[in-house]
Amino acid sequence: MWRARRDGRSEVVTGFALRRLGSSLLMLVALSLLVFLLLRLTPGDPVDAYVDPQAGLSLADRELLRHRLGLDLPWPVQYVIWAGEVLRGNLGYSTQYSRIAVARLLAERIGPTALLMGLGFAVAIVLGIASGTIAAVRRNTRLDVALAVMAFVGLSSPAFLNALLGLFVFSVWLHWAPSGGMSTPGVPQTALGVLQHLILPALLLALGQTAPIMRYMRAALLEVLTQDYIRTARAKGVRPFFVVAKHALRNAMLPVVTLIGASVGTAVGGAVFIESVFNWPGMGLLLINAVEARDYPVIMGATLLVGVCVLLANLLADLAYAAIDPRVRLA
Repeated sequence: MWRARRDGRSEVVTGFALRRLGSSLLMLVALSLLVFLLLRLTPGDPVDAYVDPQAGLSLADRELLRHRLGLDLPWPVQYVIWAGEVLRGNLGYSTQYSRIAVARLLAERIGPTALLMGLGFAVAIVLGIASGTIAAVRRNTRLDVALAVMAFVGLSSPAFLNALLGLFVFSVWLHWAPSGGMSTPGVPQTALGVLQHLILPALLLALGQTAPIMRYMRAALLEVLTQDYIRTARAKGVRPFFVVAKHALRNAMLPVVTLIGASVGTAVGGAVFIESVFNWPGMGLLLINAVEARDYPVIMGATLLVGVCVLLANLLADLAYAAIDPRVRLA
């Protein structure tokens, strides 16, 4: 009987994961179609990105180039051809980086972005959960009010303003951190040097993500602390620390896990501004340069990769939610 119950539970978990994976794939297809259509609807001729302005091509040469690129085909046909190449791993070639493969550019830039977002998110999760728990336990005290004010500032400050102020205060004024890049020019790149350049951008990225996590954690924990089983645990003489850590924290984490998965998209937007301000050689800086240069293959490839990362983060958040609360698997 125990084995049958375990097999039934594994089937439920597998079915839940497959349903979430199927919906993520559908959303990815919709995202690719939306990106393709938006770029086709932007003003200007895509052929201009492949032509040197000093070349002075004739109209016949432009039409020949348009035919070779497949831009004279109907949009649905163009999308099917592009999607087929993407499935084969061919994202095209950049028009601004000497025809370098887009996949190669993305492979070179995803590492620095993952490093920035990984450290920033880790700091935001730790600080958000810890400060939210403290605010809930010490509610209506001066500490709670101070944390609420800090959260309000974090929620109200846009990422580009945080990046500019952080750069001015800590790099230009106080000289506590490097002003940009991953390494100092003329100095060999080391792990310690990369960390020194990474700390300030990661902390500024975490600033915008800590505030919502803290507020959600505080609200969820306050609700859980009023439940009957918490009062029962206190009546049995369980120490306050174990009441919060063992009984209340796990249930309070449910909405926070969902928020963390949903915050990946916001964090990507913040990383774009931070990378541009600090000249961090990641996906955000690559995407901004591609937009300025009308590099359509890079724009489409980078946007699609970011979408995959966001959907994957949401999928992992759903699975983590199901692991914390088994009732979700039946939804």
